[in-house]
Amino acid sequence: MVALPGHIRAGRTIAAVATPAGMSGVAVIRVSGPDSINVLKLLANKLPPPREASLVTLVDPASGQPLDRALALWFPAPASFTGEDVAELQVHGGRAVVAAVLGATLTVSGVRPAEPGEFTRRAFENGKLDLAAVEGLGDLLQAETESQRRQAYAQYSGSLAGAIATVRDGLVGALALVEASIDFPDEGDVESGALDEARQRLRDLDQQIGRLIEDSRRGERIRDGITIAIAGLPNAGKSTLLNALARRDVAIVSPVPGTTRDAIEVHLDLGGVAVTLVDTAGLRDSSDPVEQEGVARARRRVEAADLVLWLETDPAAASPQDQEKAWLIRSQIDQVASVGGERHAISAVTGEGMDALVADLTAFAGGAAGGEPAILVRERHRLAIGEVREHIAAGLAAPDWEANAELIAEQLRLALGALGRLTGRVGSEAILDELFSAFCIGK
Repeated sequence: MVALPGHIRAGRTIAAVATPAGMSGVAVIRVSGPDSINVLKLLANKLPPPREASLVTLVDPASGQPLDRALALWFPAPASFTGEDVAELQVHGGRAVVAAVLGATLTVSGVRPAEPGEFTRRAFENGKLDLAAVEGLGDLLQAETESQRRQAYAQYSGSLAGAIATVRDGLVGALALVEASIDFPDEGDVESGALDEARQRLRDLDQQIGRLIEDSRRGERIRDGITIAIAGLPNAGKSTLLNALARRDVAIVSPVPGTTRDAIEVHLDLGGVAVTLVDTAGLRDSSDPVEQEGVARARRRVEAADLVLWLETDPAAASPQDQEKAWLIRSQIDQVASVGGERHAISAVTGEGMDALVADLTAFAGGAAGGEPAILVRERHRLAIGEVREHIAAGLAAPDWEANAELIAEQLRLALGALGRLTGRVGSEAILDELFSAFCIGK
């Protein structure tokens, strides 16, 4: 028998622990669905006033034995996170207590364990959140830096939804004007004036969407982190620098060329921005097939990086051509004197020059991912809004608007459909399945 997805399984009421596993001062057990009220009545022997915490003694409905002293809360629909009746039990966080209270909750008729992300999915299906807000909530739960938290909260609070609403209003207004010209073909003034106004609205929308797309890369950098690759010839001190920046021994340091064969990653927080440092294999020709693969991987990581720290020990070496992406770092200056021309001169062993390098890297990270939270923060967002822009461009490119008004109207309808997929209201089932599966059980 094929198992049904969680959101259509038998039993409309779900329950789960909404706090991390393990011992804690307080654990929260969340219940959502029509039988939530029965959980409170059977375990707490009372129905608390809506949205007020009540101190209760929880008992096992089967044996009548007390389980814990807890706080009970009741959120009648639709004023709850999921839009359904919701009960929350704040119990002591010992493993045995949590297991006993959750077990007693699941004995209530109609209550079953929640699937991962099922509470949030119900919030989406009941119109409490759109897909962009759901994605923002997921990012908020996983945020590790201040910039990630700010951006995730902005999306969860509706920054993307607000921008989409503005674009939608513009598209709907332009479409109404185009359709007016179709409905009143005998009114020459109506047709000409409506099409002129619609064309101007689309030009304004195209510029607005263009600004969103230009800023999308910054949003993806904040969410996924900035990548900084450490590259150079063998024995340039790349692994030593990685260990110094990470402040722990991450990579093996050896005088033998070719010691680093694969990329080694370290995740840092620089000024509130997530940064991934990548130590790459020394770039040189080699007859060793394993080292050849390491060099090939290193070149790919260097090409994809947001910034490359190119380490050199040769005093005569010149700066890389692309100085915006690649900084020349003169390394091992405790052994080889610097003659200038580099962005930084350092010794990762003695620490000379390291404070200035870290400060420069922090400023770079802040510049690449700083400022107000971006609106488009995922590749999916950028592709969807790009499709909207393509349909607008197709409409604007029509040579004779009066003769092709119906075709232009169809392009605007297609743009609205693409916009609907961005918020998850059109054709979003596959996206939803992937997104909600990444949430924890109690969310």
